[in-house]
Amino acid sequence: MKKFEELKNLIASIEVDADKFYNKGNSAAGTRVRKGMQDLKNLAQAIRAEVQELKNKEN
Repeated sequence: MKKFEELKNLIASIEVDADKFYNKGNSAAGTRVRKGMQDLKNLAQAIRAEVQELKNKEN
């Protein structure tokens, strides 16, 4: 559950830069959004693997 909380915090941290990029045209914020989205992808993959591992232990 710790990684899921980390995921939520990461999304919240990206939100500020997403607003700056989409609404204010700040291209540096766009770079930070792209980096944050890559981190989000990696974290989501780690969560998927963890869930699968726990699910397989039950069987």
